[in-house]
Amino acid sequence: MPVTDVTTDPENLTMTVIADFAAPVERVWNAYADPRQLERFWGPPGWPATFTSFDHTVGGRANYSMHGPRGERSSGSWEFLAIDAPHRFEVIDSFTDEDGAPLEGFPSMRMVTTFEASGEGTRMVNTSYFDSLEALEQVVEMGAVEGTKMAMSQLDAVLMDLREYAQGKGTRVELLDDTHVRITRLIEGPRELVWRAHHEPELVRQWMLGPDGWEMTEVTPGIAVGDTHRTSWAPVGDTEGEPFGFDGEVLLVEPPRRAVTTEKMIGTDGPVNLNDLNLYEEDGATLITLYIEYPDRETRDMILATGMADGMESSFQRLERTILA
Repeated sequence: MPVTDVTTDPENLTMTVIADFAAPVERVWNAYADPRQLERFWGPPGWPATFTSFDHTVGGRANYSMHGPRGERSSGSWEFLAIDAPHRFEVIDSFTDEDGAPLEGFPSMRMVTTFEASGEGTRMVNTSYFDSLEALEQVVEMGAVEGTKMAMSQLDAVLMDLREYAQGKGTRVELLDDTHVRITRLIEGPRELVWRAHHEPELVRQWMLGPDGWEMTEVTPGIAVGDTHRTSWAPVGDTEGEPFGFDGEVLLVEPPRRAVTTEKMIGTDGPVNLNDLNLYEEDGATLITLYIEYPDRETRDMILATGMADGMESSFQRLERTILA
């Protein structure tokens, strides 16, 4: 994770983020100056940002909204006060409504971001200046420190070529905190087909089988908000194990890039997990990113200990062999 320090200074009314990246200054600057790249990391996992306007000039404004997994929405804007490419920019950062108007009861802050060469990479320092201690405390209480750390953890994937970042590394599991996990896997194939492979029953049956010796006995992918999804598996032949399955509700669908569902084991009252599937394509390859929210740390550890990641890797290999070959 690139963030090395996040500190709040009540006396000087500041919050400062320091992060180090293994990329040159110009490359990191470009990630902040291009709205399409900003969208990949500005919101924390599960809250991706969409920039609806981006006037990267002094006096210009950028407007964005972050969309939560349960349909929540949080909007903001930057008013550019100074731009000194590729080393520094300064904005007024404000909470806004969906139309871009300042949100009553929420603070605005002056945000200064600098980029300096450091060793073989870049050190970024982001300092937000608040008008009052109450404003600083309000933003911290909203989760700014934790959210910033998790948002910055996505930047490595943006700064590197996608294949350089993920090719040959298989299914990777990262623990973001006690209840959130990020799983990534690069698939050699177009996003549109990877999306279809997750949502068309005849394709799902060909690859989402888990480890060898298991078969999918039922699949009903939800394709619209409010739909119920259901998948079941059973051992084949001499394979040991008991049949099992999952069902849940579709909370959000944005083809072909994002789908959010709840999930629990069939025949039980829970626990209920939240699965946030995101697909990003670059140069004919698609990065699958699955954010999972567990109800608690014990549930997280119990499910990961089942060998879930190994089963997912077997399925992803089958996806590439059978559908994308």
